[in-house]
Amino acid sequence: MSRGEPTSDSAPFFSSDSEAEGPEDQGTATANQQPDEESPSGVSRGRALVIVFVLCYINLLNYMDRFTVAGTLLLGKFVHIHLSERSPLRFLPVFICSYMFLAPVFGYLGDRYNRKYIMSGGITFWSLVTLASSYTPKEHFWALLLTRGLVGVGEASYSTIAPTIIADLYVKGKRTNMLSIFYFAIPVGSGLGYIVGSQVSSRAKDWHWALRVTPGLGLIAVLLLLFVVKEPKRGAVEARPENHLHQTSWVADLRDLSKNCSFMLSTFGFTAVAFVTGSLALWAPTFLFRAAVFNGERAPCMEAHCESSDSLIFGAITCITGVLGVASGVQVSRQLRKKTARADPLVCAAGLLLCAPFLYLAIMFAQASTVATYVFIFFGETFLSMNWAIVADILLYVVVPTRRSTAEALQIVVSHLLGDAGSPYLIGVISDSLRKNDSFLWQFRSLQYSMLLCAFVAVVGGAFFLATAVYIERDRERAENYAPTGETPQCVLLAADWR
Repeated sequence: MSRGEPTSDSAPFFSSDSEAEGPEDQGTATANQQPDEESPSGVSRGRALVIVFVLCYINLLNYMDRFTVAGTLLLGKFVHIHLSERSPLRFLPVFICSYMFLAPVFGYLGDRYNRKYIMSGGITFWSLVTLASSYTPKEHFWALLLTRGLVGVGEASYSTIAPTIIADLYVKGKRTNMLSIFYFAIPVGSGLGYIVGSQVSSRAKDWHWALRVTPGLGLIAVLLLLFVVKEPKRGAVEARPENHLHQTSWVADLRDLSKNCSFMLSTFGFTAVAFVTGSLALWAPTFLFRAAVFNGERAPCMEAHCESSDSLIFGAITCITGVLGVASGVQVSRQLRKKTARADPLVCAAGLLLCAPFLYLAIMFAQASTVATYVFIFFGETFLSMNWAIVADILLYVVVPTRRSTAEALQIVVSHLLGDAGSPYLIGVISDSLRKNDSFLWQFRSLQYSMLLCAFVAVVGGAFFLATAVYIERDRERAENYAPTGETPQCVLLAADWR
């Protein structure tokens, strides 16, 4: 199939052509359409909005499934059985391998082939593996590790590609708005994962049932992708048609991205966000429960299944703070852009630097007041969530369209390798090393001291975003006026960069 031929929703998988007709392909059909009905991307405004909500729905399912296990308080159960903070986290290496090693593969494919079919295949696999994990018997724990780890295959196929589709549908302020809708799904989905995990496992008296909620919803997502989502033309909405952009090799893409200062520094800043988010996601309910036991507010859990409201409350807080954080971050950034072009990284830095003291207070006040702890967690998570949509927007406007999926994949690899994939395990290792005995006092104290690391990492992440602000204007201009010359600016700080 030549590039000049129009393609349809039935376009083959191994086709780099867009499903949408480009301006040069529409012929007389364009004259019969209203100017405001279809953008240069080849997707009408109404359909573009529907596509964003479909992608948001899938993103919500993604994070809902990821945190369902944490919501079952399975961590507390395994810690009680194995007397080690590291025991319940043995599934992480499998997830790391499947997610991080396959993310670059899907990033490569997403920059070159039909994106919706790639996502459909990945989500189908993810749904089947998730359903299979719900039938693993307790005597075959290795099967649970394997199936939960392979969930990363589906996540890699989706997370690397979905934001690039939104980037090809909208530009500037509208893109930021749509990305904020898309990233609302992360905290909301995470919170729903806690709620579904705790409530379904509690009512069914079996945590396996909690893992059977999302597979059916995943099937609906696949159908929506196949019959509703239409692939936009890459770069066309930015007045840079796909056939005018030069496709370079994957090695050249990686080389260019590694020299993109704004992309690399914001990726390290986002890694700090992932580190803190992963630590809180898997340890906060357990920490709050141990604090209540330490305070005498609750009796110790000596059974396999422990009733607790901590997952439910923490899940509700995560949902609310996520919506508030993403919305406030976008609004503050929009207002600040009127004064400085460096608004985005500055808002991200402020969010992390403000998050750090509230996390510290939440951890230290846990021994005195549960209410105060929840209040500080509320403010800490709100500030932490301010940068979800903004970081994605930074990536999309400092990277050219033909490298965005690869950039998403690289950011996923770095943020998970150094962030949320290993942070819960590291917290457990530190807690184990600090614990002097298995008394309730030291179970609480050791975890309390180890979680203080989150506040420190938040400060480091804020510093990375401040460094991003130095280069953001130069890298954005370079991406907007991209022309392959073989020369890429190095990350050398010049005096002019400070102005």
